[in-house]
Amino acid sequence: MIPTPPLFLLLLGLMGAHATAPVSVDLRTAAAMAAGLCNTRPTDLVFIVDSSRSVRPSEFEQVKVFLAKVIEGLDVGPDATRVGVVNYASRVKNELSLKTHKTKAGLVKAVTKIEPLSTGTMTGLAIQFALNVAFSEAEGARVKSPDISKVAIIVTDGRPQDNVKDVAARARDAGIELYAIGVGRVDLNTLKQIASEQLDDHVDYVESYSVIEKLTKKFQEAFCACSNAATDVVFLIDGSKSVRPENFELVKKWINQIVDKLDVSETKAHVGLVQYSSSVKQEFPLGRYNNKKDLKDAVKKMAYMERGTMTGQALRYLTDSSFAPAGGARPGVAKVGIVFTDGRSQDYIGDAAKKAKEQGFRMYAVGVGNAVEDELREIASQPTGEHYFYTADFKAMTAIAKKLQINICQEEDPCECDSVVKFQKKVEEALQALTKKLEGVSKRIAALENKIV
Repeated sequence: MIPTPPLFLLLLGLMGAHATAPVSVDLRTAAAMAAGLCNTRPTDLVFIVDSSRSVRPSEFEQVKVFLAKVIEGLDVGPDATRVGVVNYASRVKNELSLKTHKTKAGLVKAVTKIEPLSTGTMTGLAIQFALNVAFSEAEGARVKSPDISKVAIIVTDGRPQDNVKDVAARARDAGIELYAIGVGRVDLNTLKQIASEQLDDHVDYVESYSVIEKLTKKFQEAFCACSNAATDVVFLIDGSKSVRPENFELVKKWINQIVDKLDVSETKAHVGLVQYSSSVKQEFPLGRYNNKKDLKDAVKKMAYMERGTMTGQALRYLTDSSFAPAGGARPGVAKVGIVFTDGRSQDYIGDAAKKAKEQGFRMYAVGVGNAVEDELREIASQPTGEHYFYTADFKAMTAIAKKLQINICQEEDPCECDSVVKFQKKVEEALQALTKKLEGVSKRIAALENKIV
């Protein structure tokens, strides 16, 4: 009898057995999604797709494959993610409204039937249509709420024949997050006029439609949030005088980039903020803000302290106060500390850094400019490569925000979690099928060997 491999190895086997599966995410995300633990946060998502005459029919088919693959990674449903598709050229056609399809299978099937319009390129008109119609309640959009994201993904390969700057600004002001994907000879300045801040996160370029699928992973990860992940996250932010006021503003934007990736609510992610220099100041404790809007507003109001860099003192505050029940921390909930610094600590950090990790906190260390990389490694959890980041320039911090994966999918007892049991059953069935195939191959090899002999 073949021994049953661990669940993680079974997942790898299953992924290999189904090589045609469309989803392409990192293994941790894939494992969580397969176990039913990682769902996309509630989102009203509208694709705005250029089908002008410069897009050949075969290329438009590749766009539809990209759409289908992104949809495959979503948690589609009336209370989860709703998807619409706007097709445009010289005119605009509402192919799928947010209320049309309530299942993933229905959406994917409908996407395959979309036909190109093959005329001009009125991108501004298409964005205006999305703002006025596609994101309207009449077409299935939900009432504006901090708990529901409004997202538009625009795919275009040319220069628009109308103005996009003003209408894109109106869409962003209305709370719609705009992603701009350019293909081939697209005008890059147009993409920047369309996209939301930070541009590094919201503007993508591919050389041709044949490689647009490589963006699938980005959008699946962008929409993925762990459905049962209760996490306490505390930012420990260096406010010393070497940071400088203009860079401190960039740090606040960076914090809010990470907040955007969290499922902030009363029962899911709680966030606390501590600033330190020569002293330590708690800006707000865990659990004070239970929605992203209030949380991000509070981050923006943080005043710059200046003065020294007492990182060791700040780490002690993190372990003794921020993650204590009296500081709002929840018993039995995963704890994540994100330490940001731009220089050498003026006190000893070793004992405090060690204590944080010994208590089971997942510690990230982020350094900019004159930060000492040995100190960052000492703060970071293992494996260090996943928990320690350094950049020479404050403006490059956006790339670090992308790399931080701090959502934690907490696996339930398999005896109590139906989704995991079902997943294990599917994996075991796949393993049995593979075993039978291997037995058949072995028999054929044996038969060939007998003939040779």
